[in-house]
Amino acid sequence: MFSQIAIGTVLILLSVFVAALGFLLLEWTLQRAHGWLIKEPHAPKLAIVLFGTVIAVLWMITAGVWIWAIAFRLFGLFAHFEEALYFSLVAFTTLGFGDLLLPEQWRLLGGFAATNGLLNIGMMTALLMEVLRHVRRNQLESVHRR
Repeated sequence: MFSQIAIGTVLILLSVFVAALGFLLLEWTLQRAHGWLIKEPHAPKLAIVLFGTVIAVLWMITAGVWIWAIAFRLFGLFAHFEEALYFSLVAFTTLGFGDLLLPEQWRLLGGFAATNGLLNIGMMTALLMEVLRHVRRNQLESVHRR
């Protein structure tokens, strides 16, 4: 039980670390594009930011799913990588079909994967909204300064 808790904690931290790297890359990109983003027309640029941020968020969530799938396969919990990836995605999204299960002595990891998914999806939703709010606020401030 304690080894599962330790493994689950490490995998969650690794997933959050990868997401943090993605966030830093996104922030760096937005800082570099700041001058361009505040020039009119604003609407198409906001749409581009939305699209780019959604791609970044999906990449970060996908990276988390793959981290879990690789761990499940390395521990030999599934015979094929596709099964490990499928279970990881189903657990990460808290969908929980139940058609694939972890061995009984490893089942706590499924809960950790689901917890990681909830945490990451919540963080990514907040990130998406914060990026859009930040860009739009800067655009509106540039209009008011004129």
